[in-house]
Amino acid sequence: MWPCPWCAVGISSLQRALERLGDEVSAEIVLHPFELNPHMPPEGEPIVEHIGRKYGRTEAQVLESQAMIRERGAGVGFTFGARTHIYNTFDAHRLLQWAREEGPAGAQLALKMALLRTYFGDNRDTSNHDVLLDAVEAAGLDRAQARAVLDSGAYAEDVREEESHYQRMGIQSVPSIIFNDRYLVTGGQPPEAFEQAIREIVAQSAQSAQSAQSPDRSAT
Repeated sequence: MWPCPWCAVGISSLQRALERLGDEVSAEIVLHPFELNPHMPPEGEPIVEHIGRKYGRTEAQVLESQAMIRERGAGVGFTFGARTHIYNTFDAHRLLQWAREEGPAGAQLALKMALLRTYFGDNRDTSNHDVLLDAVEAAGLDRAQARAVLDSGAYAEDVREEESHYQRMGIQSVPSIIFNDRYLVTGGQPPEAFEQAIREIVAQSAQSAQSAQSPDRSAT
């Protein structure tokens, strides 16, 4: 999920929902790549210009939307800065794949949050390798190892394959949260919505497990 600002809202809301549920559920957040702007040039593009062209919005509408997103973010503990540009995020996805496959438990999520703060909070250029490496350090990961990943082009094919996989599944927007590889919840939902969805999924899963264990009495 990246780089829509609603991803920052959505993942922060999901984390709050899981905190509320506590020991009721056991959850692991795994992040998969998705680029809204895969052809964005390295220098990026002014956000008002880009959104205006892509969605047909005026500058006033873009600024109004940003203000609303800042309010929603504040409600779940995420601080948006005065973002002016949209940048290419492919190398950031490569690092997230590296953290997922090679890092310790929780490394990928920690890096994701650091990247979101870098991109949406600090308005820094996430196509710049030094900026990405600062996020790596902020997440407590090894800067030298991450630099080797960036310099080598590692995980590029993994990212593209996963992007294609989820596009074939019908994922066209972010955030898209899939629970248990089966249940899809889309959008930057509030914590209450995620909490309710998780409770319903847990109940359905328990019911399905119970049905599978019950003897079949239909045959005589």
